[in-house]
Amino acid sequence: MKKVLFVCVENSCRSQIAEAFARMHGGDDVEAYSSGSRPSGVVNPKAIETMREIGYDLATHTSKSLDEISDVTYDFVATMGCGDECPFIRASVREDWQIPDPKNMPSEEFRLVRDEIERRVKGMLVALGHSK
Repeated sequence: MKKVLFVCVENSCRSQIAEAFARMHGGDDVEAYSSGSRPSGVVNPKAIETMREIGYDLATHTSKSLDEISDVTYDFVATMGCGDECPFIRASVREDWQIPDPKNMPSEEFRLVRDEIERRVKGMLVALGHSK
C-alpha cells in the first residue's frame, strides 16, 4: 500500500481535494492523507460543493495540522503553494505543485483548480505504479 500526503496552508481546499482524488482513484492500494501548515480548522464549503458535484462527500473530512498526521516516510508528498511554510516531511518522492489557492475564486475557476488537482493526482498514481 502506498502512503501519499498532500500539504497546503489551511488544509481546507487544495490538499483536501487532492486527498479525495487519491482515495477515489487509488482505491485500496493507496492510503491518502492531507494536512496544513496553518490549518483553518474547517473544510471550505466551495470545496465540499465542487466535490459533491462529482460524487465525493468532502464534508466527512476535517482540517488537520501536520502534527496530526503519521510520522512515517511517505511514498509521495505534494506541497501546494505553501512556500516557506512547507515543512520537511520524509518522502520517497516530493513535488511542489504550485497550485493557486482557489478559496476566493468564482465557482467556475474553483472547478478548474479542482480538475487540475485531479489531473495531477492521476499522474502521481501512474508514476507510483498504480493502474486502475
